[in-house]
Amino acid sequence: MSTVESPARRSELLRRGLLLEFVTVGWNLIEGVIAVLAALASGSVALLGFGVDSFVESISGSVLIWRLSSETRGNADEDAIERIERRAEQLVGISFFALALYVAFDAVTSLLNQERPAASAVGIALTSVSIGVMLWLARTKRRTAAELGSRALAADAEQTQACWYLSVMVLAGIGLNALFGWWWADPVAALGVALILLREGAEAWSGEDDND
Repeated sequence: MSTVESPARRSELLRRGLLLEFVTVGWNLIEGVIAVLAALASGSVALLGFGVDSFVESISGSVLIWRLSSETRGNADEDAIERIERRAEQLVGISFFALALYVAFDAVTSLLNQERPAASAVGIALTSVSIGVMLWLARTKRRTAAELGSRALAADAEQTQACWYLSVMVLAGIGLNALFGWWWADPVAALGVALILLREGAEAWSGEDDND
């Protein structure tokens, strides 16, 4: 399972992984609250999906805190950690599927009803900052997962990467709406995000990992 032979190095990587997950959970809880409030104020389905994704990302981070803590405490053997890994991967996959279905349903409903969201300066600022934060978290998690040989952390890194894609798409959707009044750009962006989430959910559920 592990690609690290030194116990001291592995302990260091586990502590780094835990820190990354605590940062993920903390950031996404704050981000989610702000995004949902901004979405409710503007009527943006893409921004609402972004906010809900932040909460799902917090759940995913909490799962990884559980997984990494189990090994850090030294109270689980390798077989037990493998079982935790697989369970964590499946929980990450389920979170992807649930979010994808929610975002897709809300986006289609908005298109059919021709719901026109208002411009959201808060949403534009939030997604702009999130682009940088999510990119850094995804890259750092991916490197740590590769050294640890952790499929669950690698899957979580992909979820963080999906959150980056989400940030870019949502910024494009709400930005086009704010600049040109293209109301349909908001739900269309949300549909694109739903497709990405479905793909990542399938990969996490099946246990696919580039580091294997």
